[in-house]
Amino acid sequence: MKINTLKPSEGSRKSRRRLGRGVGSGRGKTAARGQKGQKSRSGFSQGSGWEGGRSRLVMRLPKRGFNRYRVPMQIVNVEALDRFRAGSKISAETLAEAGLIRHADRPVKLLGRGELKKRFTVTVDAASASAIQAVVDAGGQVVGFDVEAPAEVETPAAEPATEVSAAGEAETDASDDVTPEEETSDTEGDEGTEEKD
Repeated sequence: MKINTLKPSEGSRKSRRRLGRGVGSGRGKTAARGQKGQKSRSGFSQGSGWEGGRSRLVMRLPKRGFNRYRVPMQIVNVEALDRFRAGSKISAETLAEAGLIRHADRPVKLLGRGELKKRFTVTVDAASASAIQAVVDAGGQVVGFDVEAPAEVETPAAEPATEVSAAGEAETDASDDVTPEEETSDTEGDEGTEEKD
């Protein structure tokens, strides 16, 4: 065996198809593209779902469901903050260094699972109401976004009781006990007295 006698195994190499090399080759004149049309032009590329130029099936079918863009949040619970020194300022960089989140440049949300016994100043992109309450109860604060203070429930003031005097009640009871017949007799007696005078 010599270098000049080496050749690839049979069937492993195939000569390329030669187009436009005369009508006698069978692929001359139009170079096997046919006459005219979009497919005969240079630069044509048939992508997935191609249907000859009409509207594709994926565009004709109705689209259903939600398609809103959702920002993925990195979750941290308040129970994980106790590992830091009391009074320290906690941010995304601090959490990433401690291994609580993976990316310091992505939004972080604080949730309220567990108990918090130390005071911190926490800077996050979002936080639940229970998490904010836990940090505030421990003497700290949550910053980094518009934090709404927990709404205080106002109890309605009791209405002052109306005081009725005993004399007024007696007069009301006496006036209620008078019957229409007694009122008529009193009126007639008064008229007789006036005639005698």
